[in-house]
Amino acid sequence: MNPFRRRTLLSFTAIALSAALPVQAADDPRVLLKTNVGDIVLELNREKAPVSTENFLQYVKSGHYNGTIFHRVIPGFMIQGGGFSANMQEKQTRAPIRNEASNGLRNDAYTIAMARTGNPQSATAQFFINTRDNAFLNYPGQDGWGYAVFGKVIKGMNVVDKIKQVPTGTVGPYQDVPLQPVIIQSASLIN
Repeated sequence: MNPFRRRTLLSFTAIALSAALPVQAADDPRVLLKTNVGDIVLELNREKAPVSTENFLQYVKSGHYNGTIFHRVIPGFMIQGGGFSANMQEKQTRAPIRNEASNGLRNDAYTIAMARTGNPQSATAQFFINTRDNAFLNYPGQDGWGYAVFGKVIKGMNVVDKIKQVPTGTVGPYQDVPLQPVIIQSASLIN
Protein backbone atom coordinates (compact mmCIF):
# COMPACT_ATOMS: atom_id res chain seq x y z
CA MET A 1 0.00 0.00 0.00
CA ASN A 2 1.24 3.46 -0.85
CA PRO A 3 2.54 5.31 2.29
CA PHE A 4 0.37 8.41 1.65
CA ARG A 5 -2.79 6.33 1.32
CA ARG A 6 -1.86 4.34 4.44
CA ARG A 7 -1.33 7.54 6.51
CA THR A 8 -4.65 8.93 5.24
CA LEU A 9 -6.47 5.73 6.12
CA LEU A 10 -4.91 5.71 9.60
CA SER A 11 -5.88 9.38 10.10
CA PHE A 12 -9.50 8.74 9.13
CA THR A 13 -9.60 5.68 11.41
CA ALA A 14 -8.25 7.73 14.34
CA ILE A 15 -10.82 10.48 13.72
CA ALA A 16 -13.66 7.96 13.53
CA LEU A 17 -12.56 6.25 16.75
CA SER A 18 -12.16 9.51 18.64
CA ALA A 19 -15.66 10.60 17.61
CA ALA A 20 -17.10 7.37 19.00
CA LEU A 21 -15.42 7.63 22.42
CA PRO A 22 -17.01 9.65 25.24
CA VAL A 23 -15.07 12.82 25.83
CA GLN A 24 -14.79 14.63 29.13
CA ALA A 25 -14.48 18.38 28.82
CA ALA A 26 -11.12 19.49 30.17
CA ASP A 27 -12.79 21.62 32.81
CA ASP A 28 -15.43 19.10 33.96
CA PRO A 29 -14.25 18.19 37.46
CA ARG A 30 -14.65 14.74 38.92
CA VAL A 31 -15.28 14.07 42.59
CA LEU A 32 -14.83 10.80 44.47
CA LEU A 33 -17.29 10.13 47.29
CA LYS A 34 -15.87 7.35 49.45
CA THR A 35 -18.71 5.85 51.48
CA ASN A 36 -18.95 2.94 53.90
CA VAL A 37 -20.99 1.18 51.18
CA GLY A 38 -18.52 1.82 48.32
CA ASP A 39 -17.19 4.54 46.05
CA ILE A 40 -19.17 6.90 43.82
CA VAL A 41 -17.49 9.05 41.15
CA LEU A 42 -19.30 12.19 40.03
CA GLU A 43 -18.61 14.22 36.90
CA LEU A 44 -19.76 17.81 37.33
CA ASN A 45 -20.97 20.02 34.50
CA ARG A 46 -19.20 23.34 34.95
CA GLU A 47 -20.40 24.67 31.58
CA LYS A 48 -24.15 24.31 32.21
CA ALA A 49 -24.14 24.64 36.02
CA PRO A 50 -21.20 26.89 36.96
CA VAL A 51 -22.65 28.22 40.22
CA SER A 52 -23.77 24.83 41.56
CA THR A 53 -20.52 23.17 40.47
CA GLU A 54 -18.32 25.81 42.13
CA ASN A 55 -20.46 25.69 45.27
CA PHE A 56 -20.17 21.89 45.50
CA LEU A 57 -16.42 22.02 44.87
CA GLN A 58 -15.93 24.60 47.64
CA TYR A 59 -17.67 22.26 50.07
CA VAL A 60 -15.54 19.33 48.81
CA LYS A 61 -12.27 21.27 49.16
CA SER A 62 -13.16 22.53 52.65
CA GLY A 63 -13.82 18.95 53.86
CA HIS A 64 -17.46 19.76 54.63
CA TYR A 65 -18.79 16.44 53.27
CA ASN A 66 -16.28 14.26 55.14
CA GLY A 67 -18.21 12.37 57.82
CA THR A 68 -21.64 13.45 56.61
CA ILE A 69 -24.32 10.91 55.78
CA PHE A 70 -26.96 10.13 53.23
CA HIS A 71 -29.68 11.19 55.65
CA ARG A 72 -32.71 10.79 53.41
CA VAL A 73 -33.36 7.74 51.23
CA ILE A 74 -36.66 7.41 49.40
CA PRO A 75 -37.00 4.25 47.27
CA GLY A 76 -37.97 4.93 43.68
CA PHE A 77 -36.95 8.59 44.00
CA MET A 78 -33.57 9.70 45.34
CA ILE A 79 -30.83 9.56 47.99
CA GLN A 80 -29.95 12.83 49.74
CA GLY A 81 -26.83 13.80 51.66
CA GLY A 82 -24.27 16.40 52.52
CA GLY A 83 -25.91 18.20 55.42
CA PHE A 84 -25.92 16.03 58.54
CA SER A 85 -23.36 14.21 60.68
CA ALA A 86 -23.87 10.54 61.59
CA ASN A 87 -25.69 11.61 64.79
CA MET A 88 -28.13 13.76 62.74
CA GLN A 89 -26.57 17.09 63.69
CA GLU A 90 -27.04 19.61 60.87
CA LYS A 91 -23.79 21.13 59.66
CA GLN A 92 -23.20 24.85 59.21
CA THR A 93 -23.27 26.05 55.60
CA ARG A 94 -22.40 29.10 53.56
CA ALA A 95 -25.04 31.39 52.06
CA PRO A 96 -27.56 29.90 49.59
CA ILE A 97 -26.81 29.94 45.87
CA ARG A 98 -28.81 30.90 42.79
CA ASN A 99 -31.09 28.18 41.40
CA GLU A 100 -29.72 26.96 38.03
CA ALA A 101 -32.50 24.49 37.18
CA SER A 102 -33.13 26.22 33.83
CA ASN A 103 -29.73 25.03 32.54
CA GLY A 104 -31.18 22.25 30.35
CA LEU A 105 -29.84 19.36 32.47
CA ARG A 106 -32.53 16.88 33.45
CA ASN A 107 -33.22 15.05 36.71
CA ASP A 108 -32.58 11.66 35.14
CA ALA A 109 -31.43 8.54 36.97
CA TYR A 110 -27.91 8.86 38.41
CA THR A 111 -27.73 12.65 38.07
CA ILE A 112 -26.80 14.84 41.03
CA ALA A 113 -28.82 17.93 41.88
CA MET A 114 -28.93 20.61 44.56
CA ALA A 115 -31.35 19.94 47.39
CA ARG A 116 -33.35 22.90 48.69
CA THR A 117 -36.35 23.86 50.76
CA GLY A 118 -39.61 25.21 49.34
CA ASN A 119 -37.69 28.41 48.65
CA PRO A 120 -36.20 27.94 45.15
CA GLN A 121 -33.13 30.02 46.08
CA SER A 122 -32.25 28.09 49.27
CA ALA A 123 -29.70 25.47 48.10
CA THR A 124 -26.50 25.33 50.15
CA ALA A 125 -24.53 22.10 50.78
CA GLN A 126 -27.12 19.34 50.52
CA PHE A 127 -27.44 17.41 47.29
CA PHE A 128 -29.34 14.41 46.02
CA ILE A 129 -28.73 11.68 43.48
CA ASN A 130 -31.78 10.73 41.45
CA THR A 131 -32.37 6.98 41.52
CA ARG A 132 -34.85 7.16 38.64
CA ASP A 133 -35.91 9.69 36.03
CA ASN A 134 -37.71 12.44 37.97
CA ALA A 135 -39.05 14.67 35.19
CA PHE A 136 -41.35 16.50 37.61
CA LEU A 137 -38.21 18.05 39.20
CA ASN A 138 -37.01 19.54 35.89
CA TYR A 139 -37.38 23.23 35.19
CA PRO A 140 -39.94 24.74 35.58
CA GLY A 141 -41.04 22.00 37.96
CA GLN A 142 -44.19 22.24 39.99
CA ASP A 143 -43.17 25.55 41.57
CA GLY A 144 -41.91 27.44 38.52
CA TRP A 145 -38.27 26.64 39.32
CA GLY A 146 -37.38 22.95 39.53
CA TYR A 147 -34.21 21.44 40.99
CA ALA A 148 -30.76 22.22 39.56
CA VAL A 149 -28.85 19.26 38.15
CA PHE A 150 -25.10 19.88 38.05
CA GLY A 151 -23.54 16.52 37.26
CA LYS A 152 -23.89 12.77 37.03
CA VAL A 153 -22.61 9.54 38.51
CA ILE A 154 -20.06 8.01 36.14
CA LYS A 155 -18.87 5.16 38.41
CA GLY A 156 -20.52 3.50 41.36
CA MET A 157 -24.09 3.21 40.11
CA ASN A 158 -24.12 -0.14 41.94
CA VAL A 159 -23.29 1.74 45.16
CA VAL A 160 -26.17 4.17 44.57
CA ASP A 161 -28.37 1.12 43.99
CA LYS A 162 -27.26 -0.39 47.33
CA ILE A 163 -27.94 2.86 49.19
CA LYS A 164 -31.42 3.28 47.69
CA GLN A 165 -32.40 -0.11 49.17
CA VAL A 166 -31.32 0.43 52.79
CA PRO A 167 -34.02 0.17 55.47
CA THR A 168 -35.17 3.57 56.73
CA GLY A 169 -37.17 4.99 59.60
CA THR A 170 -37.88 8.16 61.54
CA VAL A 171 -35.21 9.82 63.68
CA GLY A 172 -36.58 12.73 65.70
CA PRO A 173 -38.40 14.97 63.22
CA TYR A 174 -36.67 13.41 60.20
CA GLN A 175 -38.26 10.71 58.04
CA ASP A 176 -36.67 8.30 55.54
CA VAL A 177 -33.41 8.15 57.53
CA PRO A 178 -31.28 5.02 56.99
CA LEU A 179 -31.42 2.83 60.11
CA GLN A 180 -27.70 2.11 59.67
CA PRO A 181 -25.79 5.29 58.73
CA VAL A 182 -24.56 5.52 55.14
CA ILE A 183 -21.47 7.63 55.72
CA ILE A 184 -19.60 9.79 53.21
CA GLN A 185 -16.17 9.07 54.65
CA SER A 186 -14.49 11.54 52.31
CA ALA A 187 -15.16 13.65 49.24
CA SER A 188 -12.20 14.61 47.08
CA LEU A 189 -11.46 16.17 43.72
CA ILE A 190 -9.79 13.56 41.51
CA ASN A 191 -8.88 15.68 38.48
